[in-house]
Amino acid sequence: MSDRKQKGCLIAAVAWCIIFLILGISYKYLVAPYFNLRLTEETGSTSRYEHELTVAIDSFSGYAVLRSPFLKDWLSERQIKLNLVDDGANYAKRLDAMGDGTTQLAVFTIDSYLTAGIRAGTFPGSIVLVLDETQGGDALVAHESSFQSIQELNKDSTRLVLTPDSPSEFLARVILAHFNLPRLSEDWLEPKDGSSEVLKALKRSGAKDQKAFVLWQPQVAQALKEKGFHVLLDSSQLKGYIVDVLVAERSFLKENPDLVQTFTEGYFRALFHHQKSTDGMKDLVAEDAKRTSSEQLDSPLAQAVVEGIQWKNTIDNYAHFGLADGNHTDTHPHIEDMISSIVEVLLKTKSISSEPLDGQYHTLFYDRVLATLKSAQFHPGQELSLIQGMQGNAESLTTSGDKKVQPLSDAQWQTLIPVGELQVRAIGFVRGSSNVSRSSEREILALAKRLKSFPNFYLKVIGQTRAEGNAAANQKLANERAGAVADLLKKNNLKDWRIRTEALPSKNQNGQFQSVIFQVGQLPY
Repeated sequence: MSDRKQKGCLIAAVAWCIIFLILGISYKYLVAPYFNLRLTEETGSTSRYEHELTVAIDSFSGYAVLRSPFLKDWLSERQIKLNLVDDGANYAKRLDAMGDGTTQLAVFTIDSYLTAGIRAGTFPGSIVLVLDETQGGDALVAHESSFQSIQELNKDSTRLVLTPDSPSEFLARVILAHFNLPRLSEDWLEPKDGSSEVLKALKRSGAKDQKAFVLWQPQVAQALKEKGFHVLLDSSQLKGYIVDVLVAERSFLKENPDLVQTFTEGYFRALFHHQKSTDGMKDLVAEDAKRTSSEQLDSPLAQAVVEGIQWKNTIDNYAHFGLADGNHTDTHPHIEDMISSIVEVLLKTKSISSEPLDGQYHTLFYDRVLATLKSAQFHPGQELSLIQGMQGNAESLTTSGDKKVQPLSDAQWQTLIPVGELQVRAIGFVRGSSNVSRSSEREILALAKRLKSFPNFYLKVIGQTRAEGNAAANQKLANERAGAVADLLKKNNLKDWRIRTEALPSKNQNGQFQSVIFQVGQLPY
């Protein structure tokens, strides 16, 4: 056989091999799956479910209601199959799954949704529901010999031990954004993988270490069992910062608003079901931990977890979305204002570099699901003829309870634990007087707004006296300036019993005018 014929045969053989390979691949990946699917359909049955909902979630105890058998069964009765996907709190992965349509619903803290969306360059979902807010479930803990107050963190050697990309990190950023800590190093974060690892680091730490630890429950309760450790600040002192929300993928929400509404109604009914008995939430959290965590919760730890979370009921959500009857703005900030405050913290602490969405925060939430429920006068307790003031812990036709501050006696003011000095631009006055400058009036207005986010703090407005000049005159002017600033805060809806004024020697004698500082305190834990 000639070389030409041999070469032709070889080419033909290779061509046939390629054809057979293509046919084999086509059969394996196209033909066989088609016939297998046909076989499966012909030997199976029609699903009892008309819809499936996939929700991206993690093991946080605040999501126990979403994992409750009550919610799953309630949705199942309405031919909705609920699939929960635990992604280990990987927010980037969670956002991607929503973006490609793998999940229709997902849970986020507001700050985690903002940061994940900014990094990805897209916000594929819209907030439809506020799930919960921590009220002590996250805390900054330190040894008493290291730090007595937040202000003592103001050292280059200070390190905050915490879990990155978690509510712990955001609690630390809230502190950095609002307290005057200019000497804190830019390298302040010491990362650990989870609250349990932070607790181990706390137990290994020495009494003189310049470290503070940010944990969540139940590790907060466990940390406080260690000798010498105390809470510098926990999330019960904040309002509208560490907030969990339910986010719906935008296309799914547009095409299936009734399905999202049904899920929302089911969630409210499940929450009501577990809250209507005294130990309902504690039992739910304990059972949930058995299914989701290697660390089991005994009764005291389960109770600590429940006390650290404020689950948002139906009326709370109406309030947060501006749909409630009456005035709830002091205790229930609007979702748009919460987003704005959280963005401010992220910007001030350089977690993000630019303003997202050009400040158009209303594009991040969708209020019509709740508005539809509200217009139908929906409330899960109405079927049981509940009335306001009912006994027990069940949700009534009111918002959920908040920790309230009360007026203090003179003796109680003396027992306040100093928390720290708020970060405020220097307050200016007309020379030699207590008249506040126009630009500083705006600063005081902004401060009054910020203090709404710290509803459980008491405030000392301290006029600082200068060393030079007439001591009595300086003292008088310092008192008058502190009083003038306090009056402006009161005019901007800060209750007068939350404020006291005094005059103290200035920390900075080089200023051109006598300054005023703002020191917050809290009652002992």
